[in-house]
Amino acid sequence: MSNGNVREAALDVLLKVEKNQAYSHLLLNDTIKRNKISPKDIGLFTEIVYGTIQHKKTLDFYISPFVKKPLDKLDQWVKILLELTVYQTAYLDRIPERAAFYEAVQIAKKRGHKGISGMVNGVLRSMQREGLPDVNEIEDPIKKLAVKTSHPEWLVERWIRQYGEKKCEEICEANLLHPKQSARVNQTKATLDEVLSLLQEEGVTAVPSEVIPEALIVTNGVLSRTRVFKEGFVAIQDESSMIVAHALGAKEGEHVLDACAAPGGKSTHIAETMNNTGVIRSLDIHKQKVALIEEQAGRLDLTNIQAEKLDARRAHEKFEKESFDRILVDAPCSGLGVIKRKPDMKWTKSEDDVKRLSEIQLAILNSVWSLLKPGGTLVYSTCTIDREENDHVVATFLENEPNAQIDPQLPNRLPKRVKPLLNEKGLVQVFPSDFDTDGFFITAVTKKA
Repeated sequence: MSNGNVREAALDVLLKVEKNQAYSHLLLNDTIKRNKISPKDIGLFTEIVYGTIQHKKTLDFYISPFVKKPLDKLDQWVKILLELTVYQTAYLDRIPERAAFYEAVQIAKKRGHKGISGMVNGVLRSMQREGLPDVNEIEDPIKKLAVKTSHPEWLVERWIRQYGEKKCEEICEANLLHPKQSARVNQTKATLDEVLSLLQEEGVTAVPSEVIPEALIVTNGVLSRTRVFKEGFVAIQDESSMIVAHALGAKEGEHVLDACAAPGGKSTHIAETMNNTGVIRSLDIHKQKVALIEEQAGRLDLTNIQAEKLDARRAHEKFEKESFDRILVDAPCSGLGVIKRKPDMKWTKSEDDVKRLSEIQLAILNSVWSLLKPGGTLVYSTCTIDREENDHVVATFLENEPNAQIDPQLPNRLPKRVKPLLNEKGLVQVFPSDFDTDGFFITAVTKKA
């Protein structure tokens, strides 16, 4: 497949993402299969799609002075074609400018009339001649940070309000980095050292994680294609997300509820920490997602997970009062901690979403609380870094439940590297800039006996 086809396939995916707010990672895999993109081109194709989404605001800032009308008045495909072309020349060293420009003009000729290809050619040539505009000339500090790190202004403004300017800038810059490929070792089957050497035999290089004792970071190779993965020795999961099972601290033989469990990463991790004993009831609101939990448990040979379709807000109607030793509420959230992995998030979410989600999060906590035994532990976690969904939800819940208190034992269960992130209120906020992982929030609440 020629590079031109790779760019055209990238244009199609980006167009669908923008038009239908479709998820880029699902479309990518689908397009790779459908267009039979060769293994050697998959890297470039993925890079162009994610990079263009990730840097969209900066790219538009670069392009707009060279286009005679406002960018949103251009045909959508023309605007995206310019974005993905400028992304390649501004951010990728291995693509000759000549090649990127030539392909862009060819695609414009094929898709539009002569006037459009002439316009695309003219814009790219002017940019080449005059150079890219300088972000540092923007005077408004919020707008400047938003353009420089390619984040929506409402989000930059919100994070500055919540965490201050310096922290906000760190978060935004960390969101532009490539995510690490991390996995946890299924300790019911093997040790970390055994898995590292098995991977080496398959030509995959990995090193132990510095954050999570049972985790590894892949530095070279594709984990999901290995026998080690297929035979259930590892599960692909972000290190921040692995902190949750540690915080929960489930013991062998216990009865555990994972209220919002799909796709099953945390359920299976908890099952491993319980050495495949006891029972974990794993719920999800969507039928097809329940299948993902079962699939993952099957691959890892874990038999103590019972997955079922149920809205966690109705869990109290289904289960007996005070029947669980531990409960995990890994709540549906805005996902603003996983922007480096899912860059579409920052363009599709709004402040209204954050407010709406915080109401759902509270409703779930209220529904499952009656199911926890006295003396039991409930962990509340999200993959967002927004205070309204995190600190605020926990504070409101504690106010409404007189027999709930922050678990004083939580510090003893956290991995060593994570302990310093626990604040005086008993809340753990992991920022994407802390360990180069996803942003995550975790706290543990216990029911007074």
